[in-house]
Amino acid sequence: MTQIKVGLVTKEWPPHVYGGAGVHVVQLAQALRRINDVEVDVFCFGEERADAQSFDVPPELVSANPAVQAMAIDLHIAQSLSNVSLVHTHTWYANMAGHVASILHGIPHVMSAHSLEPLRPWKAEQLGGGYRLSSWIEKTAIESAAAVIAVSDGMKADLLAAYPGVDPAKVVTIRNGVDTDSFAPNHNRDALEKYAITGRYALFVGRITRQKGLAHLLRAWDKVPADYGLVIAAGSPDEPAIGEEIATLIRDLQKTRKNIWWVEKMMPHEELTAVLTAADLFICPSIYEPLGIVNLEAMACSTAVLASAVGGIPEVVNNGVTGELVEYSTDSQQFENRLSQSISRLMSDPDLLVKYGAAGRLRAEKEFGWDSVATATINLYSNLLK
Repeated sequence: MTQIKVGLVTKEWPPHVYGGAGVHVVQLAQALRRINDVEVDVFCFGEERADAQSFDVPPELVSANPAVQAMAIDLHIAQSLSNVSLVHTHTWYANMAGHVASILHGIPHVMSAHSLEPLRPWKAEQLGGGYRLSSWIEKTAIESAAAVIAVSDGMKADLLAAYPGVDPAKVVTIRNGVDTDSFAPNHNRDALEKYAITGRYALFVGRITRQKGLAHLLRAWDKVPADYGLVIAAGSPDEPAIGEEIATLIRDLQKTRKNIWWVEKMMPHEELTAVLTAADLFICPSIYEPLGIVNLEAMACSTAVLASAVGGIPEVVNNGVTGELVEYSTDSQQFENRLSQSISRLMSDPDLLVKYGAAGRLRAEKEFGWDSVATATINLYSNLLK
């Protein structure tokens, strides 16, 4: 194979990884670098890093809308992509860098669609008018990219429905992976002692955003037997209103229950795997989820999963084998009732949860390894460079 030099463009890069897309980029870069004849240069947002070329907001735009700031950074990155074979961007924040670089340098632009702006209208609460700009960036990139990677078949269907002008032949499904060496059962109890977590509990891990459905889970928990605890590892609210709503719901639960724990900062990796492993049940109540890497991480730690049946989640959680799915409804009360009933039933059957957890670990190892993800990605690159 001819040497391929990839320019990987991302907003998130360590130490600033706060979502599934960021986790994906880090692990994809690691997997691609294990392949002979592939060189990966990372271009990211933020302060200077030793392991990536970084680009910060220009001083004159520090008070600008976040979407304007992203565009400014992307233009700087595009100028720096002259020596790569192709550019691969992740999320709308980075898409314009790939689009401009493709035009400027005559190189293919591959973009991974981790979410779709038309399906996240609540982002207008966070970005204001910048949501219209982010939507335009995404549409422009998707329609003009040489190839679009959808992280699930559900995402591919959503993408083609949201953007009917896109050629279906250039949209390829390559599902996210999980590092089953890094995410594996960890029975160290230090993290539980640190956060004073005791007894049996279910776990939520994710950002505080409407997409993740945390408010639904907290309202549903009011109907779950008080014997069962809930650990909420959630922070970085999209905007103040959702942050205050979640804080209020948690405080209300804590008034009557002592087994509600809220960890507001991102846990170090070893703590996260320990808390995942010790949980009886991992809960993903998302109202929109292209794939849901958090479910893969829980499965890799041998933890049963209960998740809403939206987007690509049914392609990860094998209903009745590695966990169970809850039908989502725009009727909040109906969805929350389904959640509380499923949680109560599953938490009352620990043997079933252990069985689901063991099956989840096997599925993560066999079907979501990063080597196969990297191979499929390189095959796509090679076809575009022929």
